[in-house]
Amino acid sequence: MFRYFIQKILAGLAILMGVIILIFTLFILFPSAEEITAGQRADEATKLAMRAEMGLDKSHTEQFYLYLKDLSPISFGAAENQKKYKGISLPIGENSLLIKWPYLRNSYQTRKPVALILSEGLLGSGILALFAMGLALFLGIGTGIISALNPGSLSDKFCLTLATLGISLPSFFVAVIIAWLFGYVWHSTTGLPMSGSLYQIDPETGQHFIAFNHIWLPAFALGIRPYAIIMQLTRSNLIEVMQQDYIRTAKAKGLSQINIIWNHALRNTLNPVLTAASGWFASLLAGAFFIEYVFNWKGLGKITIDALQQSDLPVVMGAVLVIAFIFVLVNILVDILYAMLDPRVKLSN
Repeated sequence: MFRYFIQKILAGLAILMGVIILIFTLFILFPSAEEITAGQRADEATKLAMRAEMGLDKSHTEQFYLYLKDLSPISFGAAENQKKYKGISLPIGENSLLIKWPYLRNSYQTRKPVALILSEGLLGSGILALFAMGLALFLGIGTGIISALNPGSLSDKFCLTLATLGISLPSFFVAVIIAWLFGYVWHSTTGLPMSGSLYQIDPETGQHFIAFNHIWLPAFALGIRPYAIIMQLTRSNLIEVMQQDYIRTAKAKGLSQINIIWNHALRNTLNPVLTAASGWFASLLAGAFFIEYVFNWKGLGKITIDALQQSDLPVVMGAVLVIAFIFVLVNILVDILYAMLDPRVKLSN
């Protein structure tokens, strides 16, 4: 298990390094950052000072080295050169060894730390992804069981039709339709708004409060595609499992259908469902760009789109790195959990 775990971590680090090289290359090809920050009408002296502040006056090789140093969890050098980092400092002679958080630099537009900006959106994306995946799992497994127990019936055809529509329709189109129908046309019945974020401000007191009624529509729109996958996987695997010999033996012993499904069939049915759900959860958590934009939900997706519109490169680069890290972390955890849950899986290359 330990060797398998180390192999997964090394593979994940290799993927992250590839992402870092890619986004840094795109950063070099992008228009001058000092013009974005200082404005195209700024004089040449202001632009030169801005380039020096951002480290853009150095060679590409040196810029890449400094970027890796910012992202590295360990930094060694003079203490005065590491003031921008946050972590635990260990003095070594005139220098210091710093164990730190990755430094994602500052926004070109607001000059705020990128880590702070992304942390505000990560919470929103995380809660939205949890709600969406919860709905997808509950509805997908439930309708998958109903469909598998009655193959070819009207309920089976209805569930399959819903799943086909869910996986076929574009997310952007589904989000617009859901927002228009439930948030505008039927608003008086549902009481759900067309848009809004997790946190809202009370106009009377000025205090922030959590508005859970804002999460249902974007969570529903976001969960439709994973619901379709989970439903079809549950149905097909449960139909196959119900034909196994040990299920026939359980039926011959007089066990109820609920007992058979819950204690025997579902355990062998949900492993591929878990794999699919975890992959989808990484996608949802990393940023449902269109969904968040349509519903004006403040998350990683909306923050990244806003940063692209404003050419705020550090925010975009930081968001891509966070998304890549989430994918790598979730995939490692899922591989390990899958091997632990299914004793038939061998931990091998």
